[in-house]
Amino acid sequence: MDKEGSGEMEVIPSEPHSHIQLLKTSRELLVTHIHNTRCLLDNLLENDYFSAEDAEIVCACPTQPDKVRKILDLVQSKGEEVSEFFLYVLQQLADAYVDLRPWLSEIGFSPSQLIQSKAVVNTDPVSRYIQKLRHQLGLDSKFVLCYSQKEQLLLEEAYTDTIMELVGFSNESLGRLGSLACLLDHSTGVLNEQAETVFVCGDAGVGKSMLLQRLQSLWAAGQLDAGIKFFFHFRCRMFSCFKDSDVLCLQDLLFKHYCYPEQDPEEVFAFLLRFPHTALFTFDGLDELHSDFDLSSAPDTCSPWEPAHPLVLLANLLSGKLLQGTSKLLTARTGTEVPRQLLRKKVLLRGFSPSHLRAYTRRMFPDRAVQDRLLDQLEANPNLCSLCAVPLFCWIIFRCFQHFHRAFEGSLQLPDYTVTLTDIFLLVTEVHLNRVQPTSLVQRNTRSQTETFLAGLGTLHSLGQVAHGGMEKNLFVFHQEEMQASKVREEDLQLGFLRAVPELGLGGEQQSYEFLHITLQAFLTAFFLVVDAKVGTRELLRFFREWAPAGVGAAESCYPPFLPAQCLGGRGLVGEDPFKNKDHFHFTNLFLCGLLSKAKQKLLGHLVPITALRRKRKALWAHLFASLRSYLKNLPRVHSGGFHQVQAMPTFIWMLRCIYETQSEKVGQLAARGICADYLKLTYCNACSADCSALSFVLHHFRKQLALDLDNNNLNDYGVRELQPCFSRLTVIRLSVNQITDSGVKVLYEELTKYKILTFLGLYNNQITDVGAGYIARILDECTGLTHLKLGENKITSEGGKCLALAVKNSKSIFEVGMWGNRIGDEGAKAFAEALRNHPSLTNLSLAFNGISTEGGRSLAQGLQQNTSLRIFWLTKNELDDEVAESLAEMLKVNQTLKHLWLIQNQITAKGIAQLAGALQKNTGIMEICLNGNLIKPEEAKVFEDDKRIVCF
Repeated sequence: MDKEGSGEMEVIPSEPHSHIQLLKTSRELLVTHIHNTRCLLDNLLENDYFSAEDAEIVCACPTQPDKVRKILDLVQSKGEEVSEFFLYVLQQLADAYVDLRPWLSEIGFSPSQLIQSKAVVNTDPVSRYIQKLRHQLGLDSKFVLCYSQKEQLLLEEAYTDTIMELVGFSNESLGRLGSLACLLDHSTGVLNEQAETVFVCGDAGVGKSMLLQRLQSLWAAGQLDAGIKFFFHFRCRMFSCFKDSDVLCLQDLLFKHYCYPEQDPEEVFAFLLRFPHTALFTFDGLDELHSDFDLSSAPDTCSPWEPAHPLVLLANLLSGKLLQGTSKLLTARTGTEVPRQLLRKKVLLRGFSPSHLRAYTRRMFPDRAVQDRLLDQLEANPNLCSLCAVPLFCWIIFRCFQHFHRAFEGSLQLPDYTVTLTDIFLLVTEVHLNRVQPTSLVQRNTRSQTETFLAGLGTLHSLGQVAHGGMEKNLFVFHQEEMQASKVREEDLQLGFLRAVPELGLGGEQQSYEFLHITLQAFLTAFFLVVDAKVGTRELLRFFREWAPAGVGAAESCYPPFLPAQCLGGRGLVGEDPFKNKDHFHFTNLFLCGLLSKAKQKLLGHLVPITALRRKRKALWAHLFASLRSYLKNLPRVHSGGFHQVQAMPTFIWMLRCIYETQSEKVGQLAARGICADYLKLTYCNACSADCSALSFVLHHFRKQLALDLDNNNLNDYGVRELQPCFSRLTVIRLSVNQITDSGVKVLYEELTKYKILTFLGLYNNQITDVGAGYIARILDECTGLTHLKLGENKITSEGGKCLALAVKNSKSIFEVGMWGNRIGDEGAKAFAEALRNHPSLTNLSLAFNGISTEGGRSLAQGLQQNTSLRIFWLTKNELDDEVAESLAEMLKVNQTLKHLWLIQNQITAKGIAQLAGALQKNTGIMEICLNGNLIKPEEAKVFEDDKRIVCF
């Protein structure tokens, strides 16, 4: 076991030949605080300091203190070396003798070379249990369990970091996380100091489970925070295996249903209760609990010994009422609500960026030639790249093509046509069904896709029945009874669609199963609904019901509550939507649209009568359009800036995805007609690059010009490429906080300059460098109607700043430029000073937080002396001093048109402020000069109290 701190304490050499005396003078303290005599006896026996008879004498003592006294008597009688070794054992086994750490530090015990050469055996129950935990978690995390069953894929070879973004309560970006260790860092991104739970959310397949598996692997290898001695990992769906009547205490949940100590469980649990800060709990998939369970209304239980339902234990662990001080890491799909009072920090997983995708490709395809060929094909197909931004879908795509690469003599050709998610899951289903087919060089599998599905129809129907039954009950773990009821055969279980549940004990003695991923369960559910002859249109549309207007279909939501009413705060289900997260339903709807599309009729027509397919397709299309019309009609609308603005929600994104799965231009046209607004706002919808494919599929049919706001999503460069079909319509494009790099900006330049209708370009908080700034400057040059340009919080330096400033200088239309949070410095500021001279239209300019100092500040002041257009100028958080203040004061004597000047958080003293205040005697136009956060004391600020235009505090 790791003994943190044992080698770092301050060492003061003890006097020679004093160890016996030290034991005598500290006898009472040692008897009081030594609770583990077994560990001492084991080590004294191991090094031949005690005989078997000595050990028997000690064990014959009736109480623990008597045993300690007898050990001390025997040790002292055997001399200095044995006494020194006794102290050495106490020092080395710090967790076994935790109460003696201060005393050992105080006496400055330093063992001799002879004693240090002796072996210390750690038989402490706590240490042994931690070793067992590390071993078990090391085994559990060695292979990728989330996505594969038949293949043994090493986590170390497959894991690739994804984008992790710290966010606030409302999902506003607080910056990226650099590593997994930062998840447990208490110094960044903390939203609530009193809370203990780090909440990691993200869409299905974005890598939440893999992240936890990687954390487990790091901890098992001793590469995580050394202060974490216990690591307990639970998957929330496993709590569904408990019966309503089941109760157990916290110790049983941790030991009997997770990992049992080999000796003295009471001592291990007592250590955990005493030092809860040494434990990390991870709970994967809160959204996969029973949908009517409410964390905030679960009954309180503070006693670790009081039996309660496991879900109540879970709620009280997360709230800190049980084991207060432990670190908790909770995952769930986007949209799952967790009470704010529980959240210490919140992290949003964004999936693969283009650079992550390249790194993942190198991991999955070690051969350099194969890597290059695959990456070239991906770059040529942005539709596939967009799907690959989701790690799960990327893994499926790569695994399928690896299969065909092996099966067809090294051919690795990605399709050059549009690929939908339904195509991908049909492909992975084909691969699974072909597992039992020969793939040797002698007997190559030559079955067509149709032949494969015909041969596997019975299997797919049985598995689909299981999947559908679970989807209806919001369950994701299945027992033998469900398997037998659906006639799932043993050979069906070997195909890889299902895997045995790894957790022990939760499902009883019978084996339980789950689908490899929730999206696969959704696909098989949709497949069952399409191919089963008994499924009518009402049942087919079951999972579309949440798209209906409020109140419609509420009476049909009749699911039995999982916990008694008192556990749910007395909530009933009548008239309420019981589902907190509907992604699994949304995926089922999406796959239904894909499977019932005309493009899939050729395949499914061999499995289902054509008349049945057409009947179901007709019902689905009618319901989809009715839902879309109703949804759009009920969206909030605002008339602002000459636009009819509509604020859409994530449900609209799902509707677009479903429409895209149909791949029907007619469906896309009908959907476009339903958008009765010219400003579509889709902020904070967690849209990814693949959603841009769906958005373009509809919007390229929109016949009017349109403003599109996609701020605060996760589109990246592939998403920009997928938006190409609708750029000819867009006058406003807002893509701030979207992981866009220079590559995406180049696409924007190439497309926007074709049509030259752009008036607003928002690219705040992306990854744009000076290269991208050059492309944006050319957009400004060629799109002569561009009035607003937002480029703050990027990576633009002086070179990019000069390029942009020149384009601003030449523009006759630009109204507002935002450059907050770049690093253009004094050279960039000089270029903007030139742009300001006699500019005809620029009214608002932000150069805040740009590293501008004296030279740049003076140039800007001089440029403003020859400007009559600027009204608002932000220079917050730079390095402007009194010399700049003096130049600005001179400017204010000339410039009477500037209204707001923000100089917050600079280095201006009372002297500089006095000069600015003096200049106001000759300036009647300025309304405020904000100087908060400068080098001025409260008593100095009183001098300027009478002039309300000088704001110091």
